[in-house]
Amino acid sequence: MADFLEYCSQLSALDKPATDDLFRNIKVRTFKKGDHLLSSGKVSRHLFFINEGFTKMYFIKDDQEFIMRFFSEGVLFTAFESYLASKPSKYAIVALETTTVTLVDQEKMEELCKKHHRMETFFRKLVSIAVVKMTKRISEMLEENATERYNQFVNENRIILHRVSLGDMAKYLGITQQSLSRIRTKK
Repeated sequence: MADFLEYCSQLSALDKPATDDLFRNIKVRTFKKGDHLLSSGKVSRHLFFINEGFTKMYFIKDDQEFIMRFFSEGVLFTAFESYLASKPSKYAIVALETTTVTLVDQEKMEELCKKHHRMETFFRKLVSIAVVKMTKRISEMLEENATERYNQFVNENRIILHRVSLGDMAKYLGITQQSLSRIRTKK
């Protein structure tokens, strides 16, 4: 099981008052496979830290599913465009297996950031990491061909590779399952 405090400490060394306040304001919740942590059209009001489990963030356009990211143990995430602007999200987040998360409420995080400089630093670093990863994801989709995207996904995601269905991998890569099969056959 992933350690939420250890993750937080890696981004910013939290002092005892900040850590104590943070732990007073978290909740742990378990989602069954297929449950939505966030539904499309709803405002993302939580940061999610995966203690155990696996999720995907996706959207639907013209009856076609597009997968933006997968999240597994030890990752803190949300639909940031919704979370930061308090606007309905175009993305949904669904559990791909039974998933236990630590939740940090948006309003509580705001209060913690105002009260503790180290929490503000932590949150700034978290958002910065999210921006870098999303920029990288967009760059991959625009600049790389399907084979390059597949190879990069395999190299960077060995830990979760066996947990991703071929259908979901194809949706993540932006290709059909048949194209994915051809790419895998050439390996």
